[in-house]
Amino acid sequence: MTTVLLVRHGLTSMTGPVLAGWTPGVHLDDRGRAQAVALAERLRPVPLSGIVSSPLERCQETAAAVAVGRDAPEVQTDDRLGECRYGDWTGQELKKLAKDPLWKVVQAHPSAAEFPGGEALRDTQARAVDAVRAHNTAFGADATWVAVSHGDVIKAVVADALGLHLDLFQRIQVDPCSLTVIRYTTLRPFVLRLNDSGGSVADLVPPKRRSRRRAASSDAPVGGGAGAV
Repeated sequence: MTTVLLVRHGLTSMTGPVLAGWTPGVHLDDRGRAQAVALAERLRPVPLSGIVSSPLERCQETAAAVAVGRDAPEVQTDDRLGECRYGDWTGQELKKLAKDPLWKVVQAHPSAAEFPGGEALRDTQARAVDAVRAHNTAFGADATWVAVSHGDVIKAVVADALGLHLDLFQRIQVDPCSLTVIRYTTLRPFVLRLNDSGGSVADLVPPKRRSRRRAASSDAPVGGGAGAV
């Protein structure tokens, strides 16, 4: 089973009031840097096979914080994990965009949303899911790896893992520097954590290898199971 730790970048001065998109030169602010360091410390016990990041600075800086002190390879960059290309919406205030007729489509029918001069949200989802699955294959079945990306991109990947239509992805919340964990098995993905911003990560540390290791199951425990006990 391959486990991907999806991390949204930390806060920037634009996060919240402005749709940064692919605006160049958007860096973590003091709050964001503190968030990234705190997340890196939380993840310290978890061995990582690799770290892959969106090319945008705020993600690269978050990924670099996670990589500090690790023996894992250098941070890889994958454009497919980059932010949705919002086109003409890029750099505009959200309160202004909320008056655009397209806003209602993005909220209620995102699979139909195509940003002028940008891309369709369904294309954002397709490339991001392709990226995650490609890296799952590259890192291997026993790997745990980190993907540092953006809110809408992570929400789209989670929707795919949950078997939700993209039109329902606005029901998913992904906060700055939160941790979302998906474990991919041969049969189905399992969403283990969503929008997690604190607490132990002990359950993400792989168990010690035994001479005869039982094959990982793709079955969901009927009744919910006992969890990581």
